Amino acid sequence: MASIQFKHVRKTYPGNVTIVPDLNLEIADKEFVILVGPSGCGKSTTLRMIAGLEDISDGELWIGDRVVNDVAPKDRDIAMVFQNYALYPHMTVYKNIAFGLTLQKVPKEEIDRRVHEAAKALDLEHLLNRKPKQLSGGQRQRVALGRAMVRNPAVFLLDEPLSNLDAKLRTAMRAEISRLHKRLATTFVYVTHDQTEAMTMGDRIVVMKDGIIQQNDTPQNLYDYPCNLFVAGFIGSPQMNFMDAVLTEQGGVYSAEVCGHRIALSDHMDAKKLAPYVGKTVVLGIRPEDIDAVSAGDKHDLDAKIEIAELMGAEINLHLDCQGNKLVVRAAASYAGREGDTAALVFKTEKIHLFDKETELAIAH
Repeated sequence: MASIQFKHVRKTYPGNVTIVPDLNLEIADKEFVILVGPSGCGKSTTLRMIAGLEDISDGELWIGDRVVNDVAPKDRDIAMVFQNYALYPHMTVYKNIAFGLTLQKVPKEEIDRRVHEAAKALDLEHLLNRKPKQLSGGQRQRVALGRAMVRNPAVFLLDEPLSNLDAKLRTAMRAEISRLHKRLATTFVYVTHDQTEAMTMGDRIVVMKDGIIQQNDTPQNLYDYPCNLFVAGFIGSPQMNFMDAVLTEQGGVYSAEVCGHRIALSDHMDAKKLAPYVGKTVVLGIRPEDIDAVSAGDKHDLDAKIEIAELMGAEINLHLDCQGNKLVVRAAASYAGREGDTAALVFKTEKIHLFDKETELAIAH
């Protein structure tokens, strides 16, 4: 049983600097949970508290059926994979992977079996006699994973393990780690600031800001139903577009007035939630893929000037200006408009999000 539970956990450093004010979080046994957020949001501190590398100032941390506040890291049955691999340069790959087991005085035959089993799973068998300096970044990261694997820990902790790799290798290693989780059926807690990693790997994502959980949900729910402006802007690449809009209502039909144009809202939106905001300025959010760039003569919602057209291969990211509002639209590669042209835009109304301008909380989706 390797569930993890934070009960009103606080982390304060000397000088009364509070990084995590009041953390309440449950991670189920065998779950893959991603902690994500900008630098300084408290995600790595949270991971290090699980590992026992950071003391807890207040509250309780449970791993399984015991409180581990005062349990030494070596007695917590966890394994940690770091951003910088933390390999011993003078040891071979074999000895690096075996190091933890050697310290535990595991019999040599058992060490050999586990090392070769991990090396086979991670395609490292042909590298066991090499030193870390003879390996690529991706190979070093696999060695670090292997060293954690052989200990058969109850909990895997991964602290931005892919941030030193190039884009192609990161993609391959994401798949590698996801496969590893399925094979080991162990609890994984993974820290990253890269929302692409978060969206593609986790069963559940915990979005943090200033040590506070903003939203704790499945990747799809975070993307489709962000609870506030911060989550909406953090999850998604390119990020969600935001524009000030005045909410209007006529004959039971609600609209958002943007840049002098009125965009009818989907009737799926809850009218009870919209009614208090009629006549007020709200923030309209819409993702780049939910705006269509159409021919100038077609019926459309807004006109915007193309400032930059980024060809991405299968698509073009159009960076636009609409009366001072900056927008990004993801268009098909066949789209003919280029820099300096005016783009005609159609909003997919069922994909519009509205947020309270003062509280920044979601009003309706």
